[in-house]
Amino acid sequence: MKPKIITLLFCGLTVCAYSQNTTFQQRAKKLCNEMTLEEKTSLMMDNSPAIPRLGIPAFQWWNEALHGVARNGLATVFPQTIGMAASFDPALLQQVYTAVSDEARAKAEKARQEGSFKRYQGLSFWTPNINIFRDPRWGRGQETYGEDPYLTSQMGLAVVRGLQGPEDAPYRKLLACAKHFAVHSGPENLRHQMDIEDLPPRDLWETYLPAFKTLVEQGHVAEVMCAYQRFEGQPCCGNNRLLQQILRDEWHFKGLVVSDCGAIGDFWRPGRHGYAPDAATASAKAVSTGTDVECGSNYKHLGEAVKAGLIPEAKVDSSVVRLLTARFSLGDIDTTAQVSWRQIPFSTVNSRGHRELALQMARETIVLLQNKKNILPLNPQQQFLVVGANATDSTMQWGNYNGIPSHTTTILQGIQSLAPQTVFIGGCGLVKDSASWEAIGQEARHADAIIFVGGLSPRLEGEEMKVNAPGFNGGDRTTIELPEAQRAAIRRLTAMGKPVILVNCSGSAVGLVPESKHCAAILQAWYPGEEGGRAVAEILFGKVNPSGKLPVTFYRDDRQLPPFTDYHMKGRTYRYFKGKPLFAFGHGLSYTTFRLSKPEYKDRNIRVMVSNTGKCAGTEVIQVYVKRTADTDGPIKSLKAFRRVTLQSGETQTVTIPLSDDAFTSWDPQSNTMRPMPGPYKFFVGTSSDNVFPLSVHD
Repeated sequence: MKPKIITLLFCGLTVCAYSQNTTFQQRAKKLCNEMTLEEKTSLMMDNSPAIPRLGIPAFQWWNEALHGVARNGLATVFPQTIGMAASFDPALLQQVYTAVSDEARAKAEKARQEGSFKRYQGLSFWTPNINIFRDPRWGRGQETYGEDPYLTSQMGLAVVRGLQGPEDAPYRKLLACAKHFAVHSGPENLRHQMDIEDLPPRDLWETYLPAFKTLVEQGHVAEVMCAYQRFEGQPCCGNNRLLQQILRDEWHFKGLVVSDCGAIGDFWRPGRHGYAPDAATASAKAVSTGTDVECGSNYKHLGEAVKAGLIPEAKVDSSVVRLLTARFSLGDIDTTAQVSWRQIPFSTVNSRGHRELALQMARETIVLLQNKKNILPLNPQQQFLVVGANATDSTMQWGNYNGIPSHTTTILQGIQSLAPQTVFIGGCGLVKDSASWEAIGQEARHADAIIFVGGLSPRLEGEEMKVNAPGFNGGDRTTIELPEAQRAAIRRLTAMGKPVILVNCSGSAVGLVPESKHCAAILQAWYPGEEGGRAVAEILFGKVNPSGKLPVTFYRDDRQLPPFTDYHMKGRTYRYFKGKPLFAFGHGLSYTTFRLSKPEYKDRNIRVMVSNTGKCAGTEVIQVYVKRTADTDGPIKSLKAFRRVTLQSGETQTVTIPLSDDAFTSWDPQSNTMRPMPGPYKFFVGTSSDNVFPLSVHD
């Protein structure tokens, strides 16, 4: 929050001046001094009990809002996070999370009035996930904003601002949390014991840390969640370099650190990190390095750790003051506080306006990957056959870490609402083919085109899952190829002589080389939320012009990927990958055409004229990439700015895109720091990472 200065006067003299944030801290210190050690440690676990004698209500630290309030009944379900990243629209994303925080506050207030303090009913939300989606095989990559540090930073800022509310408000709306700190992106089945110990400093500072730094320094995020694995020998939740040197000392983070669930137990449990002999020692190590709140119950042993001399009580006090300060900032402890957020009506939950917002975001997330001979948009007056399990799967559209909407429009329902004569024949599953091919063949003869709705599912990819299917392991994937059952089905469909349109639903990049040859068009729909079916249909039939852009590289096949366990960035993402992908980062087609003039650079501004040379209105995303010419070991290019531009047919607009100091900041191996580096620089301005105009400048 932006500090509000309050001045106290005594006998006409100013005796002190402090910010409202400091006032919360002063109250937290006073309250902490009145507590017993047992009471202090009880507040440091995610399920924090009430302390009636001090007027402290119960509090739930663990709540989820990945793309809508999750695991707490009715809520608006927006598109999965990776899809929202494809919008390249931070302004719309902030609107989404303002709606999410409205629903969260309304639901929490209802629970408070009913005297309920169950998990997922509180005001601390462990969102956003700003880890870098470095490898498409990671099942939880769907929870992130893609593979690029800058895009992740900008989208993450929008999330935090939407959740926490205006910084000059007297009270925070919610507590947002940047997770998982740091260098965390699978494999899922190794996260409780793996050690990332040989990461080059450049990769750490240029790839894995920038989004966290941005959310701490610019977003003033209230919480940071430490990750499961070890980094350079120490578990992230007991890592002095990450939590003390970088987070607290260099970035001056004043908020609180929460552990991932069970992460403190990983310190000592057999077969895990082997970093501590027991829960008391593990708890002491975690709190000593600054992990204030545990998701788990190991901190029950903090009292015995203090008595055994493993940690001074003053360290416990530091954590308690931080967490109480956060709770005071919400107006949580002072029930008489005039907190405007408490007045949000429950009727806002999954309201019509929020459902419309989910629809608008779904429209912007969908990426047109391929459109041979401009087969799309389709004519709704024609005949269509829809095949594929994802056409009727409403829960697929919810992604993971989701709420429950009042209604979901499936992709088939969306298509049939615009083309009622459409026929559906199911049967072809995601990993098994049980389709009735005789019936499909008969219907295909009458169809003008076949729409195959396939891809993956949150029941196949996600967090630590038990999946018994070829190509999947523990929530991750062992191959990026489309499952063979679907691949074979698409071959059979194209052999029927009718154009096939593939609608691919997934939370990650899928290898689609054969499909790109067989299919007339490919639409990437992600897991599009409760209104996703309507959005997909609107784009298929041209009611909406697609504008989504890929936030990840779609590699051709597994051979283009380094080993999954290798966290080095060499050969990974568009920034270091030297091969030719199937679809590049930033790629996304439109039903109209755009022309860009030669870009100009002056006073740290990129200026370019954008013209819509097609027959319909459309939105293009102008992308600016930067490369320091002398930096031969650095990225090929890195995204440093972007701008959505909407133009009518025949319209031209001059777009000016400012570049921040960060665009000229990179790793300096001589000083071992991130700092502004001298030019010359090469800029790349265009509509995807592989469709750009180069521009050399000195700066």
